[in-house]
Amino acid sequence: MADETSTSGRADTAAPAAAAAAPPIVAAPPAATPAAATAAPPAATAALPSPRLLRWEIVTVFAVSLGASGIYALVQYIGSLTAHQALSKQAVIVHGTLAPGRPLLDLFLQITSITLALAPVLLVFYLLARSGEGPSSIGLDASQPGKDLAWGAGLAAVIGGAGLGLYLIAYHAGVELNVVAENLPDVWWRFPVLVLSAAQNGILEEVIVVGYLLSRLQKLGVNPAAAIAISAVIRGSYHLYQGIGAFFGNAAMGVIFGIFYYRYRRVTPLIIAHTLIDAVTFVGYALLAGHVSWLPAP
Repeated sequence: MADETSTSGRADTAAPAAAAAAPPIVAAPPAATPAAATAAPPAATAALPSPRLLRWEIVTVFAVSLGASGIYALVQYIGSLTAHQALSKQAVIVHGTLAPGRPLLDLFLQITSITLALAPVLLVFYLLARSGEGPSSIGLDASQPGKDLAWGAGLAAVIGGAGLGLYLIAYHAGVELNVVAENLPDVWWRFPVLVLSAAQNGILEEVIVVGYLLSRLQKLGVNPAAAIAISAVIRGSYHLYQGIGAFFGNAAMGVIFGIFYYRYRRVTPLIIAHTLIDAVTFVGYALLAGHVSWLPAP
């Protein structure tokens, strides 16, 4: 015991008087309770990187995701402009087969492509967590499903309709390519894969270009109007391979989404809206292309 004195090697023969004269033994303080003994110290609050590192973080995220897509789309658009053919006579396939004539392999490649395309979203979640944040810090959660669904459906209806009109005007004006929204084989998994691809686009773009980018630019002290403009231009850039109309149409969508995000601080309705827009575009094209006169034939 911690409060006893050992006298190893001899018997205790002290006289009663000597024992009486001995100083009293001081009791040890009571042992800590199990809860107190096991309680962990409060966790330190994670801090954001310095502004310089935060800028490098943003550049890195976009260098491995949509920023790289924007540069590639610009090169593609330059190639289309310099081709010996009018833009409206050229076609670009948005979602095509990955293994022609081999539908089962095509299915596995489609699922693999959709899954791997979401890797930058995991990177963003990691960077947010490292800063002491989480997906809910950019409004990505299920805390208000009814309101998010209503906002998402409303935004999809307005933006989707306006986007289709702008595309048709640009195409007939000769400044837009013939955008073939899908070119998958007519097999059982065609429509499920199109919907999954639409969801992948919505998650990837809205998490990175809106939730992550705008929240990081705000922490860097960038003016909201300037931040929204940066986000919108980036969004338009990786659609440039479809033509200049797609650039301006998607940039306008980016402005609307950016204003919505600053107003409500929620990215979930934007993911729903984007997913609905792309799903209707892909599935609608598959059902209508070649059957209606107002939609360019593939």
